[in-house]
Formats: sequence, structure tokens, C-alpha cells
Amino acid sequence: MKILIVEDEKRMAQALCKLLQLENYDVDHCDNGIDGLYAIQSGIYDAVVLDVMLPGKNGFDILKEVRKDGIKTPIILLTAKSELDDKVTGLDCGADDYLTKPFMTKELLARIRALLRRNGNTADGTLTFGDITLDKNTATLYCISNGQNVRLSVKEYQILEYLITNGGQILTREQLATKIWGYESDAEYNNVEVYLSFTRKKLSFVGAKTEIKAVRGIGYELRCSNV
Repeated sequence: MKILIVEDEKRMAQALCKLLQLENYDVDHCDNGIDGLYAIQSGIYDAVVLDVMLPGKNGFDILKEVRKDGIKTPIILLTAKSELDDKVTGLDCGADDYLTKPFMTKELLARIRALLRRNGNTADGTLTFGDITLDKNTATLYCISNGQNVRLSVKEYQILEYLITNGGQILTREQLATKIWGYESDAEYNNVEVYLSFTRKKLSFVGAKTEIKAVRGIGYELRCSNV
């Protein structure tokens, strides 16, 4: 799972990044609103922890813009303000949850887990779409209708996880490349094609009716014919 922290307070940001990394999340950090907005708009994150008071653009304005763009990434708004009006404003702007500083780290982790479950993750560590189930603990793909299963490589698992959590949405090659290989990677787009091919073969191997479909000139989406 890939989490974005948008926080300009250096010590707070470092502490949050370390906390989430210890929980085995893949974490990126932005220290200003402009970069934070750009990162959220990439669509590669499973959840965002967003501070309100940021240089460049505040959290409320970021929320309004990304929701207007149709981005549904779960966002927890983080602020030092405790007034009810600020909480209401944040939720009205599109925040999924709200935490006031100072907060207990256990509470933040619990809220992130809750948001991820709402976004398609189940309590037992599986993801389901159509006639397939993905077990994140063993990186195993199951076909629900016939019980067939197969282990996935790291990249195959990451591709399917990303497609399932964004079920019904078209993802571009750029989004897939950045999500799986990261901003700093030298991976080329043909890597995306190669691993999509591998993943399609695994879906076929287990007899799934769920398929990765190419949307010409746009990207890819997960579809399932009637089971």
C-alpha cells in the first residue's frame, strides 16, 4: 500500500513517514501544497494524510481541487486547529476523515486501516474483484468460481492490487509505471506492458473471467464478464 504524507513541519513529517514505514507501507512525502496537489493528482496513492496549513496551497483548497477532478483517493485531513467549523469545512471539502494535532499514533494507524478497508481491502488481508481474490499475505491469486490459485511475483501482485483498488477506473501507463516503479525509477513503459502480459497469463491460468483490458489511447482497466 502506498501512502502520501503532505506535511511541512519537518519533525512531524519524519515521524509520520517512519511510523508508516514500520507498518510496511510504501511512503512518499511532500512539504508544500503545490507538490502535494500534483502528487495526489497522479492517482497512485492508496491513501493520503494531508495537513491543512501548508505553504503554496492549503489543505482545504487541495481537497476541493482533487475532488473536482474526480479523484477518490481516501484523504485524512491533519491540522492543529480544533474548532468545529474547521472540521466541518474539511469534511465538506471532501476529506474522508479528520484528526486534530496532537494525536495518538495508534489512532492514525487505525483510521488509515479503516479507510483502506472502505477502498476495497478486507479485514483478513484480501482484495476481491469480480471472480478473483488477491491474498496480500501470500501474494496468491484465487479464482472464486473454481478454487484455482497461483502465486504472483512482486510486480504482478502490485499491478493487480492497484487495478483492484481502482476497480472500474481506467489507469494510464504513466500511473502504473509511477505506482509500481516509483517516481525516481528509470523503468520504461515497456516494463508495464511486459508485466501486464505476465499478469494476464496468471489470470488466464486460474480460469478467471476477470481480465485486464486495454482502453485504446488511454490505459487499462479491470473488467469481469458475467460470472
